[in-house]
Amino acid sequence: MGAIYRREMGAFFTSGIAYVFLAGFALFSGLFFSLGVIGSGVSDMSPMFSSMFIIVLFLIPILTMKLLSEEKKNRTDQGLLTAPVSLASIVLGKYFAALTLFIIAESIVFIYSIIIALCGEVVWSTLLGNYFAMLFLGAAFIAIGLFVSSLTENQMASAVIGMFVLFVLYLMDSLAANIPVEFIQKALLSISFYSRYVEFTRGVFDLSSIVFFLSTAVLFNFFSVRVLDKRRWG
Repeated sequence: MGAIYRREMGAFFTSGIAYVFLAGFALFSGLFFSLGVIGSGVSDMSPMFSSMFIIVLFLIPILTMKLLSEEKKNRTDQGLLTAPVSLASIVLGKYFAALTLFIIAESIVFIYSIIIALCGEVVWSTLLGNYFAMLFLGAAFIAIGLFVSSLTENQMASAVIGMFVLFVLYLMDSLAANIPVEFIQKALLSISFYSRYVEFTRGVFDLSSIVFFLSTAVLFNFFSVRVLDKRRWG
């Protein structure tokens, strides 16, 4: 897994995806920080984190679009699949490389906390709660994006499909509100990523939401392994 991880980390920067992702994250988080925090004269960065949900939704598919689709397109997947390494190691190596880059991007919020500390007081418990909420969200979204990447050899198709899937998940609350059948409403709300994420930005710690995000990450990584397994024997 270590070799796959190092290979993917290098590929992120040589392909330029890392720079696009980091620049996009810094640009929009800086914009929301300026408008929602500095512009409002508050020290709570929760509004910035809440607004970043929709940006992360579009940035993560760009981060994950080439992870497995490029292997298939370049016909390097067969060499990878026949290498003396488990399929789970291949998937997890790529997954943790993407997650590492996401953590690097998200850590820019600590620069913002220094700016706030110069002007007022940083509520670290709230900041860290928001930080880990986005980290858990990113962990789930990256696993979904990786799975989508395993289904196609076209990077752009992977990115567009990934954005579409994540956007549909974002709309779960709106869909539930427009369906009069109660049990369907509850089913849709139970898989709502946005409502679970926003709870954290409002200071509500819910262990079930953490389990939900982590379970999603585990489940979709497993799906990616199954796709590779089918391709190996297909």
